[in-house]
Amino acid sequence: MTLTLAAAEKVLADNFAPWVLDLGLTVDSVDGAEAVLRLPWSDRLAREGGGLSGQALMAAADTATVIAVASARGGFVPMTTVQQNITFQRPVVGADVLVRARLTKTGKRMAFADIVMTADGTEETAAHATAVYALLG
Repeated sequence: MTLTLAAAEKVLADNFAPWVLDLGLTVDSVDGAEAVLRLPWSDRLAREGGGLSGQALMAAADTATVIAVASARGGFVPMTTVQQNITFQRPVVGADVLVRARLTKTGKRMAFADIVMTADGTEETAAHATAVYALLG
């Protein structure tokens, strides 16, 4: 039931607040219970010191998880974040971030995800998140 890239982009365009869309996220790939989004570098998202802000990374992780759930379900379903935890491991400066959300368990009412964020061009983890979602529909 994996979504096409075009369908995943439509889920992104149709189901998020304007400020989330302002992050410029794009869907790089979807495959079953996994989605990879790209958060493009922007000086507007940098914090003092030049690193990408944690707020942008958390929003990107949350958004990627929604796309992963939609991919696993074959389309968007109403859902809400129940819990999100993130660990920042190294700063990202001047590079896009690849946000890989992988569902580790999906039931009728709950989904659990593991999200790894890396600066484009490296395999080193910049941030790692986990999330729990309630599936409402």
